[in-house]
Amino acid sequence: MRSPFVAGNWKMNTTATEAERLVLEMLDKLDKIEGVEKVLCPPFVSLVAVSMMLQGSSIKLGAQNMYFEAKGAYTGEISSLMLSELCEFVILGHSERRWYFGETDEIVNRKVKAALANKLKPILCVGERLEENEAGRTEEVVSRQLRGALDGIEPVRDLVIAYEPVWAIGTGKAASGKQAAATIQFIRAVVAKLWSKSMAQDLRILYGGSVTGANIAEFISYLEIDGALVGGASLKAEEFVSIVEKTAEIKGRKK
Repeated sequence: MRSPFVAGNWKMNTTATEAERLVLEMLDKLDKIEGVEKVLCPPFVSLVAVSMMLQGSSIKLGAQNMYFEAKGAYTGEISSLMLSELCEFVILGHSERRWYFGETDEIVNRKVKAALANKLKPILCVGERLEENEAGRTEEVVSRQLRGALDGIEPVRDLVIAYEPVWAIGTGKAASGKQAAATIQFIRAVVAKLWSKSMAQDLRILYGGSVTGANIAEFISYLEIDGALVGGASLKAEEFVSIVEKTAEIKGRKK
């Protein structure tokens, strides 16, 4: 049985002071929820402070991005080597990195390799844009991104995949549970061809894109969907706790 997983991606929000306040607002309630792996992904500037606040709790820490080189003259970049002392997870291949900053499948692949080399667990994002979805190219795009990101990588269970349709991120227009489950089922089929059927069944695959406390049940009610990568709602303590609570309740029922 795959353990449920919920991560909060704060993106470029919260000062260090605001990050500490947000953690304080949710820490006790979040820590008490069992049966779900919980991860917070604040901005780089807050990683140290949040890391200290989470010590001794059941909540884990993740970064939002990293560069593929371990060190060097790369002004402004953060490496997996630096992150490995602070956090356990790192989000890679997010659509905002792909579209705003020109990250290619090859770059994402190099980042995944670097993360794994330094014992970080990637949360690998894949997903199609609106025009690709409307043209019926969802599977083509997702397959290309997956194959590109995992090229030359041996089967590894320290990987989480997040299906995030670009047209649903931050728009308030979430995919339906049925749509998300169908695409995640397709993702498992691609992983089965790349690695093996058993690996495809073992990997946790999340849905992301306008996830809220009001609609999380629609997604996690499907056995194919193991949790969520939450954006805006993770900046609201009560909302994020609600998402995790409902995930624990529904997924716990299905064991």
